[in-house]
Amino acid sequence: MPLKKNVRKIRSPAPLPRAEGHRQTRREHAIEIAEDYAEAIADLTLETGEARVVDLAQRLGVTHVTVNRAIARLQRDGFVSSQPYRAIFLTEKGRHLASASKRRHELVVAFLISLGVSERVARLDAEGMEHHVSAETLAAFQGALPRKGQQG
Repeated sequence: MPLKKNVRKIRSPAPLPRAEGHRQTRREHAIEIAEDYAEAIADLTLETGEARVVDLAQRLGVTHVTVNRAIARLQRDGFVSSQPYRAIFLTEKGRHLASASKRRHELVVAFLISLGVSERVARLDAEGMEHHVSAETLAAFQGALPRKGQQG
């Protein structure tokens, strides 16, 4: 019996715009978490010589289980190296991520302070803003800040 020539192929439906938006938000949130952890690991290593799960949990206000899951993802993505019950170390890729995140954070803090926001509030607000500010906006923040050595 011959096959029909006019059989339509079934296509997968295109992702809904809303679903794509959710996927994008999850990707961005994962990057935000990676940046927060990388920055915290760098700070702890500088302050104490090592970053441990218990220290990260305390610093970030999460449980050790949450830290372990995040570290597993960071290790999978090449940002950290660690062994069970040992300190956590940033890889070169992780150090770059921490450094870039720290620079953005400090720039946002400085800009907010220049607007008259208290340092305490500027640091709190910058914690979320640093992850969502575009390079263009950061450049505008930088340009609006008084140059070092100049009086404001």
